[in-house]
Amino acid sequence: MLKLSTKGQYGVRAMFEIARNFGKGTTTIREISERQDVSVSYLEQLLNKLRHAGLVDSVKGPGGGYVLAREPSKVSVGEVLRVLEGPVAITTCLDPSGDGCARVDNCVTRMLWKTLGEKIENFLDGISLQELLNEEHNIVPLDFGGNRP
Repeated sequence: MLKLSTKGQYGVRAMFEIARNFGKGTTTIREISERQDVSVSYLEQLLNKLRHAGLVDSVKGPGGGYVLAREPSKVSVGEVLRVLEGPVAITTCLDPSGDGCARVDNCVTRMLWKTLGEKIENFLDGISLQELLNEEHNIVPLDFGGNRP
């Protein structure tokens, strides 16, 4: 079964919460924790990675918290997931961090898995945080069929 870890799931949910306040101020880690039912300590780890990747900025002191480093329309779900999960590699032969597969040169299905991985990445890169915000308010429903407006 192809499955995202909690890092990716919770990271996208945290970014969604931060995007909700874009242009209005900071979002505290406590607010994210309460709204998304994720522990503060786990969120600290995720937000630290996202901050180092330049997707969020942290503001210290009273009124501090997190803000998006760019507009919600300029941050894709795919970008968030790559920071937290790494690249899409649905089989070991495509995993850039591993040894791969001994059959890679003669594998008839490798191109199938590679193409599927690329389609997944393109799909995730095509959805911005703004589109998630729009979906929350049913402004413009997401088109999961690939027909982008």
